[in-house]
Amino acid sequence: MATWNSRGLRGSELEEMVNLTNERYRTGGLALIQKIPTPIKPINIDKESRHITLAYFEQKSTVDYIGAVQGIPVCFDAKECHASAFPMANVHEHQIVFMEDFERQGGIAFLLIYFAQENTYYYMRFKELVKFWNRSKTGRSKSVKFQELDMDYIISVKGYYIQYLPLLQKDLDSREE
Repeated sequence: MATWNSRGLRGSELEEMVNLTNERYRTGGLALIQKIPTPIKPINIDKESRHITLAYFEQKSTVDYIGAVQGIPVCFDAKECHASAFPMANVHEHQIVFMEDFERQGGIAFLLIYFAQENTYYYMRFKELVKFWNRSKTGRSKSVKFQELDMDYIISVKGYYIQYLPLLQKDLDSREE
């Protein structure tokens, strides 16, 4: 059983930026994407501050975000990487299975990865994710080097808004070719 503790704050700035972006997309009528909370079972609660200090995940999470963009079902996970290579261990098998099932139902699944060293946001298409996932399971490289990425899927950032919709459109267009 996995535990939750102070590591729970990792990626909170990325999450806040994605949430702001999603709210802007919602108010602009472009998309309705919601954060999916991970169910936890609190074990210890600081009575004074009323903060959870120890908890267990009640079940495996699927993805961080799910919703629709102009009628197209979308799901994605937001990941942060502080090295120049993204460890595939940050993606879990149950997430791959969920995203694969989601795509089979006509949805679009992807990862939104922030490479902190490069200060770069990346849209990793599901087919690209699967390629790297399978490679990591065959004993070859267990991480994705920044240089291996398709630079056509670098996400533009304006202020606190991560502009991932243009790359979602690019992903859709590439599927129709």
